[in-house]
Amino acid sequence: MSIIRQDPTTKEWVIIAAERKRRPHEYHRHPRAHPQPAETGPCPFCPGHEAKTPDEVFRVPDSSGVGWAVRVTSNKYPALGATGVLERREAGPLFREMDGVGTHEVIIETPSHERSLPLMTDREVADVLLAYQSRYRSLREDPRLKYIIIFKNHGEAAGTSLAHPHSQLVATPVPPMLLRRKYEVAVAHYDDTGRCLYCDIAEEERRAKSRVVLETDRFLVFHPFASRVSFETWITPKRHQPSFGQVSEEDLRELAPVLRRTLRALYDQLGDPDFNYIIHSAPAEDENKDYYLWHIQILPRLTTIAGFELGSGIYVSTMRPEDSAAVIREYEQVTAGKGFG
Repeated sequence: MSIIRQDPTTKEWVIIAAERKRRPHEYHRHPRAHPQPAETGPCPFCPGHEAKTPDEVFRVPDSSGVGWAVRVTSNKYPALGATGVLERREAGPLFREMDGVGTHEVIIETPSHERSLPLMTDREVADVLLAYQSRYRSLREDPRLKYIIIFKNHGEAAGTSLAHPHSQLVATPVPPMLLRRKYEVAVAHYDDTGRCLYCDIAEEERRAKSRVVLETDRFLVFHPFASRVSFETWITPKRHQPSFGQVSEEDLRELAPVLRRTLRALYDQLGDPDFNYIIHSAPAEDENKDYYLWHIQILPRLTTIAGFELGSGIYVSTMRPEDSAAVIREYEQVTAGKGFG
């Protein structure tokens, strides 16, 4: 029988319809005929083609100090731009608009065209995380920008258009309504209890154990109770920090192997699936308030979102998170001490 679970962070409902799969371990694998979307012409993100990208805004140098390990550039086709005014205009009795002011950047994660995050070294992943944070900290100083989101689209189903490993950052002048809803729920919980909702969830997941896949001294990895998709994964810090910009370099370097191991487990167990991940962080103006906890959300694209989800806003997952977590835990146990390739 299907079950309907409520996401404690949004109060939205999710349908877990496990009977739509015959057995928990018969999850969908995605063998790739082509590793990433087909491309024409030279890759603009590969070394030697730097002139094909917009101006570089940040780089992590490579070990030689001559080349680069990570590059950050403006997006060639940005969703938002640096010029314009923030005043809202009336476009009719019921309509309102404003200029698309903001920032849209691309983080080129590696010089290697084929070296995706699950296949990198811990140091390489740490360089990517440090680049994320450097740009986050720089952009939060702009008073026009109220919300900064860092995300990665891997594979065609996840929305990527270039095969070369890269992530994106978008900074907006207004917080999205979905995020406002999450913050409202978190603030209400804090007002009721005096505690951070996300810290409470992480602690409850840690006690329950059935959905936890990995734990270190500083981070917890679990499949959330009301997972929207099969194998949805959260990485949360054990130290309460509302903003990704507050994370110490030491913690980022410990996060690197945690993120790599998590992505490698999904890579091996699901056959290099398409996925999105998002680094969630409190709005810039609220990052010193105690109601929120920054975290990483990973969403494998194993099924297609269809009419019911789009029409109702209720997601349907075909695997219980307890079962998907057991698959990844088993993988972790088998590979313990052997590394991840």
